[in-house]
Amino acid sequence: HVQLVESGGGSVQDGGSLKLSCAVSGYGGPCRGWFRQAPGKERETVAIIYILDNSTYYADSVKGRFTISQDSAMNTVYLEMDSLSPEDTAVYYCASSPPYIARSICTSARFSPKFWGQGTQVTVS
Repeated sequence: HVQLVESGGGSVQDGGSLKLSCAVSGYGGPCRGWFRQAPGKERETVAIIYILDNSTYYADSVKGRFTISQDSAMNTVYLEMDSLSPEDTAVYYCASSPPYIARSICTSARFSPKFWGQGTQVTVS
């Protein structure tokens, strides 16, 4: 059974930075990403990484501010968030694909994860 555990969430001031981590137990599939959901809004894709070649996808709203990366040896995915604003306040979820998925599907808005973490709260004020 694949499990994902997020950490690093918390409160940060407007304009500040925060780095989230996602520890994956088991392989978890090659396509891994970060999603978020704010109160009253639908869950949205934030960033995705295809760990076999480190190809990435970013939502327009976070381009230039957020960076997704991964450490294969530690089976961990990271999300570095800079220039945070109150609009970034949400619960952030880490998620992973099933074992087989094409890169072209992974690094797009069409990616639909199979495995999810429980989420970590990020509050910007």
